[in-house]
Amino acid sequence: MNKGDLVNIVAEKAGITKGQAGDAVSAVFDAIQNTLKSGDKAAFVGFGTFSTSSRAAREGRNPLTGKTINIAAKTSVKFKAGQSFTDAVN
Repeated sequence: MNKGDLVNIVAEKAGITKGQAGDAVSAVFDAIQNTLKSGDKAAFVGFGTFSTSSRAAREGRNPLTGKTINIAAKTSVKFKAGQSFTDAVN
């Protein structure tokens, strides 16, 4: 499924136009992104929790040449599925 597929499903289930559904889906994605950017968690009961994790800068090796390289620090996004979501998939 991609964003276009999700927009089509939301439009059909909610009985709204694809344009309105596209705006709604984009608003949800933006809200989650802005929440994570500010350092908070986005938790949805029955679905799951989006959170961030900081990774420190470190040294690594280029597997092709074996040369040492510096890997910059970064923030990773994590998702932990809720129990209801996990049960529904299994």
